[in-house]
Amino acid sequence: MAETTAVSVLDKEQLRELLADVLDLDIAEITDDAHFTEDLDVDSLMALEITVRLEKEYGVRLAETELTIITTLQGTYQLLDSKLREVAR
Repeated sequence: MAETTAVSVLDKEQLRELLADVLDLDIAEITDDAHFTEDLDVDSLMALEITVRLEKEYGVRLAETELTIITTLQGTYQLLDSKLREVAR
């Protein structure tokens, strides 16, 4: 049986939908650079909910030091993409 080496591609639009769902916002409000706390009024409880959903949805563990990266869709996407590539190795 051949071992699969393909890296699963993280779908940014799927991530956008997940964040919109968690934050109860319209997808259009989740732009790549919209800052979660400054632009979307995300509080610490919502930020924790985002983290839990990301870990559950993507099967990754986010270190406390990495949580500072989860401030925009783009930052979140880059962090998850990196983590998923590490797992796929």
